[in-house]
Amino acid sequence: MSAKLGKGWQKRQFHRDWLAAEAVNLLDFFSLNTIDPAGGFYDLDREGEPMEGPKALHATTRMVHCHVVGQLLGRPGSAEMIDHGMNFLKKGHRDEKFGGYMWSLEDGQPKDDTKQAYGHAFVLLAASSASLVGHPLAKDILADVSEVLDKRFWEEANGAVSEEYKRDWSPISDYRGQNSNMHLTEALMAAYEATGERIYLTRAERIASLIIDKHARSLGYRVAEHFHADWSLDNAYSGNEMFRPSGSTPGHWLEWARLCLQLWVLGGKKLDWLKDAAIALFKASIDLGWDKAYGGFFYTLDWDNNPKRREKLWWPISEGIGAAAFLNAHAPSDFHEEWYRKLWDFAASNLIDQDFGGWLPELSEDLQPEESLFIGKPDIYHAFQACLIPLFPAEGSLTAMIMEENRT
Repeated sequence: MSAKLGKGWQKRQFHRDWLAAEAVNLLDFFSLNTIDPAGGFYDLDREGEPMEGPKALHATTRMVHCHVVGQLLGRPGSAEMIDHGMNFLKKGHRDEKFGGYMWSLEDGQPKDDTKQAYGHAFVLLAASSASLVGHPLAKDILADVSEVLDKRFWEEANGAVSEEYKRDWSPISDYRGQNSNMHLTEALMAAYEATGERIYLTRAERIASLIIDKHARSLGYRVAEHFHADWSLDNAYSGNEMFRPSGSTPGHWLEWARLCLQLWVLGGKKLDWLKDAAIALFKASIDLGWDKAYGGFFYTLDWDNNPKRREKLWWPISEGIGAAAFLNAHAPSDFHEEWYRKLWDFAASNLIDQDFGGWLPELSEDLQPEESLFIGKPDIYHAFQACLIPLFPAEGSLTAMIMEENRT
């Protein structure tokens, strides 16, 4: 690091204490007030009050994962949150008739009973994480979701998963998406760390090879989101604005930058293209996705690199922080350190809600709070990991690194 920048922020005790305090604030915000006694977790409004509505699979599982992190850190109360989420996963989302996990429930009944690869990726993550703290349901759920992913979603010829099915496993569409496969890459690495079973790591590497080394590399490290059944690009696709927006999403380039480095490390640093890709993905996201007038990452770009949706969301900033932290460890440079600091400056000034807690999920182009995509405060997952990833060695998943530190 240059003399101008001095010691990196991640090594400064004040910064580390600030990150830990912000992580505690997030756990406090997304804690007991979220528990629905009837099952699952409430979404919260801006002030942290429960909102009625469906209980989505990704929200249930992310809450479990984050409170596993809380328990590993030694936070009293997180065990109750894990237990509540795992029981709802088993007794609510789990489809006893057809197998797999339903996307959402309301008043104890299926609201959206489709089987989504995106949701199953997070079931794998939650079960892998919960196994680390010995939750009694974790082993069975981990085995069950692994079998479902293997038999229903995994396409060996392509090295990736298919996307969506009706409750009875009849196909919905021929759509293939990178978003579900990206999150499955994260979950597969967690499952590999939890079990030591090599197949999880091998499949994570195959997904990354398809999405990043084959497609993103050919597009100047812009990550294509949407594909046909044969994994040819479908750049005309337009779907759900939250999970499948048209165009390309710079926040996912940042997410992949961290995942590539984590995968490179877990694989014994043998696939050097993963490290090269991480550096290139991060730079492309800054060069093309950052709003040079107001700051923040545009939500989506078209394929001429123009902003398509101009909202500024909290999760790309969170993922950029995680990526910069990993890059500071494995490809240190003034550029990566400067952007690590700049992203935290943006979060502190614009996203962290000093009045009510949590992070504002969405800002307008000129950085005013708005709710066109998200209502209230979405789940804890992205912001919480942004606070904690910089505190631990960039040698694996957050849960594994916390456990490693606790052993020494």
